[in-house]
Amino acid sequence: MAHTIIISIIALGATGLTGVVAARDEVQTAHLTFRAVSSPETYRLAVRADGKPVKTGHDALNVSHIDAPDYLARALCKFQTSREVKLSTTVAKDGVTQQVVLDPPQPVLTVRCQGQCVYTYGACYDTNNQPVGPCCNGLCVATRCRPWNLGHP
Repeated sequence: MAHTIIISIIALGATGLTGVVAARDEVQTAHLTFRAVSSPETYRLAVRADGKPVKTGHDALNVSHIDAPDYLARALCKFQTSREVKLSTTVAKDGVTQQVVLDPPQPVLTVRCQGQCVYTYGACYDTNNQPVGPCCNGLCVATRCRPWNLGHP
């Protein structure tokens, strides 16, 4: 009887570990919204974080901001432009959505994303107190990724 219980516990533990490894190997998708500098025009693009470049198809639209609500785009994506560009980050007026800022504004030709981040309310640290990865949209507080607007509407 004791052996059956121990074997069951080991099997459950192995199953749990497999789930964690599979989740870490899963390719994330960045859902990006490109915002024009001088008009309300926008376009959306879903980019798999597999390292492959994705053409935007908007070679004439000068983009000033890129919304990245579910992926750490500033650090994990490469934005190809026709000229040199300085990238920085800000939080949108909604107080939650992180944005990549392009200076000077210009067309984004391709986007390539690679790597993983931890979704909001996911664990920032594993059971050995080692960092799991950066938060996709927010910051790590008390072992969990929290949204930028902590406690504020």
